[in-house]
Amino acid sequence: MAEGIARLARALPRLGGRLLLAALLAAAGAPRAQEPSPANGSGIELKVVGGLADVSQFQRYEQPFWRNRITELTHGRVHAEIQPFDRAGFRAEEMLPLMRLGVAPFGTALIAVVSSEEPEFNAVDLPALNPDIATLRETVRLYRPHLREILRERYDVELLAVYTYPAQVTWCTRPFGSLGDLAGRRIRTSSVGQAEMFEALGATSVVIPFAEIVPAMKAGVVECAVTGTLPGNNIGLPQVTTHVHAMAVTWGVSVFGANIAAWRALPPDIRQTIRDGLAKLEAEIWEGAGHETWEGLDCNAGRPTCVNGVRGNMTIVPVTPEDIARRRKLLTDTVLPRWIDRCGQDCADAWNTYLGPAMGIMAKSP
Repeated sequence: MAEGIARLARALPRLGGRLLLAALLAAAGAPRAQEPSPANGSGIELKVVGGLADVSQFQRYEQPFWRNRITELTHGRVHAEIQPFDRAGFRAEEMLPLMRLGVAPFGTALIAVVSSEEPEFNAVDLPALNPDIATLRETVRLYRPHLREILRERYDVELLAVYTYPAQVTWCTRPFGSLGDLAGRRIRTSSVGQAEMFEALGATSVVIPFAEIVPAMKAGVVECAVTGTLPGNNIGLPQVTTHVHAMAVTWGVSVFGANIAAWRALPPDIRQTIRDGLAKLEAEIWEGAGHETWEGLDCNAGRPTCVNGVRGNMTIVPVTPEDIARRRKLLTDTVLPRWIDRCGQDCADAWNTYLGPAMGIMAKSP
């Protein structure tokens, strides 16, 4: 009990509303029905929080895995219910504290969102860091041991998978030919790092949730937006924008994990089956993200190779040599130093241990 109260004390400064109530119930020893429990008296019932509702990662991969495949893999011993985190009744920023408290024992946390509280997570998907999915794969491979360590030590969460959305690119309502042309525009961003990158280009950043991008564009709140190539197509951006840049700004990496107590409550063979299944699911999501990055651009341009989206009539802005040089300069001069300033010496040490040598870019101490 004392350990639980101490843990709650550490969490309280960041908790509010529904999350505070959940924390108080957890500290008081209230039963948590979300933990693994018998399913209809003959199995294990899991409650899972997945990714964004309106994109293919959830619809084509996560939802079928938890609703169907996990039951097949465990020969009927495990049944799961899954909800997307943007329809689960709490904010995405609350995911890791909820998982730590055991209120959401299995859940997905979008790194760009939770990095507002834990900037160290964001090293894997800093703006301008990963211009293609091959680079992103290597970045995640190098940093994954540190992600696992942070989740265990700070959140009592066991890392089970790392997912990515398709490349997040820049969409605009009027023409542009390079990153330099974005100066003076109001741009929807989804993280502090994205905001700093575009502000370094002379643009104005406006943070808007994914589901509100199209209404914000129609209302003129912003004239550009950063989001995924195919997810943006799926929500109707080709109907309100004319130009989209081919360079990846970020990717939308997320971590999937389990509250350690809930995880250890499962039988060892079930844990191994879930791990094996999630390894395959992770590979499928990554393969899908790579394919959807290019299919999204094809759909937005109205090319016949578009299958899973709506054909638009947009102009694809190619990546110029100047853009390539500007991307690296933005990373070294703005994105990386400001991330270190926000995060402190721990982030500088983590970068220089896991990523700096491979990238050829070492971080300076704050």
